[in-house]
Amino acid sequence: MATALPTLNNQTPFQPEYMPVLIDTVNQLRAALGSALHSVYLYGSVAQRKAVWGHSDLNITVVLNRNLNSSEESALNTVKWRITTYQPKVPSLDFRIGQFSDVVSIGGIFEWGFWLKHCCVCLYGDDLSTRFGCFEPSWDVAKAMNGDIKAMLADYRHKIMTTKVVKNYLEYCQFISKKMLRSCFALVMHREKCLAHSLSDCADIFLRYYPEKNVEVERLFTLIEGTQVPKRAALFMIEQFGGWIVAEFDKIERKIG
Repeated sequence: MATALPTLNNQTPFQPEYMPVLIDTVNQLRAALGSALHSVYLYGSVAQRKAVWGHSDLNITVVLNRNLNSSEESALNTVKWRITTYQPKVPSLDFRIGQFSDVVSIGGIFEWGFWLKHCCVCLYGDDLSTRFGCFEPSWDVAKAMNGDIKAMLADYRHKIMTTKVVKNYLEYCQFISKKMLRSCFALVMHREKCLAHSLSDCADIFLRYYPEKNVEVERLFTLIEGTQVPKRAALFMIEQFGGWIVAEFDKIERKIG
């Protein structure tokens, strides 16, 4: 019998240096979004109480009651700019946005139900994770967690090809490399029967099953660390290794369904 995956601790205080930043972020989101805001959740290393002050990013899930209008979208971008500008110890602030109707829908169970239940801690609003039971490691969860990796690879390939701003180029490379590494773990999650929160855990578990991909994983970490490489090298990783990830997902899907 499969064992239910663990949930993050929602009782223990977060690392004290992050508390003012979290309070500020929630307050700014409430002011910027008003009635459009349903709830706010924390994920990533800060939620796991494993963050390194000055190095770890802040990762926030925002659930909305409705679509944002143009002024609200601008206000959300302003929140991101303010936090990263006035909180220099926070390298970046990432938002994952979801609609309430999608989160509570039948079709959103494996994606949003799993995400909120096992990867997030509620900071503000009605905690939607309480509406879901604990999930077991499965191929359905892995697919939902991975999302449309093929479309995302194509999107970031275009962004990397067209940008002429070094800062943007490095951010694009870092983001898609993290996504590819998490997708690698998603390939083996149903076999390993566990949940990997850190990128290093994702890599270690993936390489147990695909040791021949060690060089590719090392190259992903080079991009994640912010090393500037020629565009052709980054594009090669997206096209070749990213293409392999997509093909491997398709192969497993044909076997498992």
